[in-house]
Amino acid sequence: MTIAFESPGQPDVVALITDLDAYQDTLYPPESRHMLDLVSLMQPDVLFAVARDSEGHAIGCGAIVLCPEFGELKRMYVSPRGRGQGVARKLMALLESRAIDLGCKLLKLETGPYQHEALALYASAGYERRGPFGDYTNDPLSVFMQKQIAA
Repeated sequence: MTIAFESPGQPDVVALITDLDAYQDTLYPPESRHMLDLVSLMQPDVLFAVARDSEGHAIGCGAIVLCPEFGELKRMYVSPRGRGQGVARKLMALLESRAIDLGCKLLKLETGPYQHEALALYASAGYERRGPFGDYTNDPLSVFMQKQIAA
């Protein structure tokens, strides 16, 4: 497996993001989904990483949007064929490392209460629950978390 910073506009990565959207469509109504579109993922303030299997197929992705006060973890997803191999943890480690290199000290995220595996992963990686931040509002279908990544 390889993990690297890549463009989200590649066909196999677009397919992965489409799979993520389809999965979230089964869990949450549109008003409770706070995703970034492809154009937003290509902005200069976004770190976007892709995990590929030994054959070069995209099996996971994740992003951090860098804001002046914090970074926001977005678009974390591992395809079913890539699960159980530590892909998400490795994606987060690379993203967090680059964010630290760029001066980011705090990461925040929003996810949903029905994504039990994601919630467990974030908690085991040191993320703690918090209230809404930025433009988010209190929503029973949102879980907000944060993690200090640098002193």
